[in-house]
Amino acid sequence: MSTRDTPAQIGDLPPLGRPANSALLQAGITTLAQVAEHSDRDLLTMHGVGPKAIRLLEAALAERGLRFAGGSS
Repeated sequence: MSTRDTPAQIGDLPPLGRPANSALLQAGITTLAQVAEHSDRDLLTMHGVGPKAIRLLEAALAERGLRFAGGSS
């Protein structure tokens, strides 16, 4: 899938860049609950997911009382 075909926002995830959205979609991650099943370090290994996406995801998780798996953040 080209990032051009990737939606600007997925499920209940915050608006991220298309490369990060593409990486998450390819991994089958479409909700914050699914994001919380992964560590921030694991997500950073995905091509397209960078520090900014992690910060946005972390803030969205915190708003829902969630956090990344492993608690490294």
